[in-house]
Amino acid sequence: MKKIVCLSLAAIAAIAATAQVTLDSCRHMALRNNKEIKQAQLKIEQAGYQRKEAHAAYLPNFDFQGTYMYNQKKLSLIESDALLPVKNFNLAAGGYEFDIVTNPMTGEPLVVDGQPVPKQVALLPKSAMTYNIHNVMGAAITVTQPIYMGGKIKAMNDITRYAEELAQSMHDSKAEDVVYNVDAAYWQVVSLKSKQRLAQGYVNLVEALDEDVKRMLDQGVATRANLLSVDVKLNEANVALTKVNNGLTLSRMLLAQLCGLPVDAQLILADEDQAKLETQPRPAEFDMNNVYALRHDIHSLELATKIYDRKADVERAAMLPTVAAIGAYHATNPNTYNGFKNSFGFGFTIGAMVKIPLWHWGGLSNKYKAAQVEARIKRLELDEAKEKIELQVNQARFRYQEANKTLEMTRTNLAKADENLRVAQLAFKEGMATTDDVLAAQTAWLEASSEKIDAEIDVQLCDVYLSKVTGTMRY
Repeated sequence: MKKIVCLSLAAIAAIAATAQVTLDSCRHMALRNNKEIKQAQLKIEQAGYQRKEAHAAYLPNFDFQGTYMYNQKKLSLIESDALLPVKNFNLAAGGYEFDIVTNPMTGEPLVVDGQPVPKQVALLPKSAMTYNIHNVMGAAITVTQPIYMGGKIKAMNDITRYAEELAQSMHDSKAEDVVYNVDAAYWQVVSLKSKQRLAQGYVNLVEALDEDVKRMLDQGVATRANLLSVDVKLNEANVALTKVNNGLTLSRMLLAQLCGLPVDAQLILADEDQAKLETQPRPAEFDMNNVYALRHDIHSLELATKIYDRKADVERAAMLPTVAAIGAYHATNPNTYNGFKNSFGFGFTIGAMVKIPLWHWGGLSNKYKAAQVEARIKRLELDEAKEKIELQVNQARFRYQEANKTLEMTRTNLAKADENLRVAQLAFKEGMATTDDVLAAQTAWLEASSEKIDAEIDVQLCDVYLSKVTGTMRY
């Protein structure tokens, strides 16, 4: 099994290293392999179990309890042998009664030490009132059904349901962050790949100029200083190309890591060889109510507000009466229903339990008020978050518009730099321009090309950021 898994991973890495990878596929790999996303999924599962746990509070609870105790001594109800009065049947009275000595003068019972004196007594030995309780066992099956808990059970069910929705919202928000980071890394690779081509093109230009100057030096129409200035530019161009190559390698490694692939998987991106990058047009204005409805963080704060409102209801329930029905079927040994005989006796009980809070020195009411204040704090946080999001959306919109205008300007500047370089190269070949003029034109062309690449990538990043802040990012 391990060999199959290893071979599968190796195959995925090989495909990723050779085939072109689109932005959507990078997003899907990152969402599938990201550890934080997996943690968020487990939190959703955990919240689901907690919701089911809260729902179980509506149903009766069945429990079994069993006990065993060993007692050193037996139980004796009298301290020594005792004389007990004897009952006789009295026909006139219609039943048994004690035969009491009466005063012949008054007919009243004769009382000694506060007790009437019986005519007949019987000896009750101590052993008759002694019971073997060395081994005491008991067991019971109990059932408890909540009837009224002050609204606490319903509030807890609402809290766990909101908590499950909150876990899902946090998962979606985390997924947005992962997608945004992947997009940034993806376009960084595209940008550096374009700059790699630009740096290589600049090196080729300077090398061609260097060859021309060398030939001119051999013919005596150029100086050694001209050649040295070109050589310096050539060295600078090679250093810049090396930096771009290293940066591109590291950017590919970062993208592979975000996608959950080995860092040495050299991803070939579908957009890295595109001559022109396009974006979807964006509206000039946004309906903030729609934005609030789509933003996961706003939804999370709304759920948090509801949770704290229900927590306040939980604290209020502590001040209200609670009612529950209880029942039990139990067994005891010794048998308390049959003279403490050493055998099991069985019986059942049913009843109801009522708890009414009376006086807690303001502890319960103050706890309820504190929970209400906490709920109001969450509502204020929600209002503040909406204000900040409105500002964030406007900033992202202006930045997106600015990036598009900058892109148009850089394309115009690049066209002018291309023409300027062409004219300088022709003039140099005709002997009407110096090497410094050509180097200046090449440098201007390099800067214009680099600015155009940066502007194209900035438009892509601004578009992704605008999608994120408006809640319209799709993945």
